[in-house]
Amino acid sequence: MNLPPTVTERAYARLEEIGAGAQGKALRVAVEGGGCSGFQYEIKLDDSASDDLVLSRGDQRVVIDEVSLPFLTGAVIDFTDELIGARFVIENPNATSSCGCGTSFSM
Repeated sequence: MNLPPTVTERAYARLEEIGAGAQGKALRVAVEGGGCSGFQYEIKLDDSASDDLVLSRGDQRVVIDEVSLPFLTGAVIDFTDELIGARFVIENPNATSSCGCGTSFSM
């Protein structure tokens, strides 16, 4: 059974804080080939497309395109604010390894 990705309350709160929904934007999470481990995440504010999976809370939205979705099955999209910086992070159960920065992974 394929579990859809989920978004934490911290991630939605950060989107609200930066005014993404008020600007009509969504957080796009995509998977592309590249990076030091084979695949890399692209995370940016974007418009949603008609074939995107849309995860939402109020007017805050996270969108994932249909090509990236199989790579993100069961993943958790979160936001972290640490001494090294603040960023959206992906906890991906499909990744067999990842690089130190957390933006690149292999399956």
